Amino acid sequence: MSKDMLKDVRAVIFDLDGTLIDSMWMWKKIDVEYLGQYGLTVPEDLQEAIEGFSFSETARYFKERFQLPDEVEQIKETWNKMAWEKYTREVPLKEGAAEFLYWCLEQGIRLGIATSNSRELVSAVADAHGLNDFFSCILTGCDIGKSKPEPDIYLEVAKRLGVEPKHCLVFEDILPGIQAGKSAGMKVCAVEDDYSMDIVEEKKKLADYYIKDYRQVWDL
Repeated sequence: MSKDMLKDVRAVIFDLDGTLIDSMWMWKKIDVEYLGQYGLTVPEDLQEAIEGFSFSETARYFKERFQLPDEVEQIKETWNKMAWEKYTREVPLKEGAAEFLYWCLEQGIRLGIATSNSRELVSAVADAHGLNDFFSCILTGCDIGKSKPEPDIYLEVAKRLGVEPKHCLVFEDILPGIQAGKSAGMKVCAVEDDYSMDIVEEKKKLADYYIKDYRQVWDL
């Protein structure tokens, strides 16, 4: 890992699922359970098809692809209910993440979150782990209206943090998110996640840096 990762960085912006918290395993289970209610199985290409989508876009995709009877808002409400307890009780922060957040605050580095998840579940995670004490800005894809790999959500978080994109460092776990950060003119560090182990080399090639977990940051 390059020694200049944190050089001239005035803001750090995190994706949430698979990046700051270890939660991707949970959504695979929810997909199986949810589609199973309709006698459907999870297609092999589902995760790749919805990568980077906002919560609302994912719900619309499910409704159209699987011809679901529920409206989009009802689908989202069902997912929120299914995920709520897991997010508050079973989803941990990534290894070393808490220590890194404390370090950033000590250095005066501004912190933000740019996630495709729902506002309800982001709030649940933030409350469970005390994240509101760290982050000055938390935005969702539904807030912005454009999903990753478009750079809009990262640019808006940087704007609200009052930091130019060139002084921002992004942490991401999926290719559309890495592309979004790069398109925003920011440095990007890819984070390893079990969910995306099959695209490790692509992540390393696209991102500026790559870490297995946040304990590696201390190597600096």
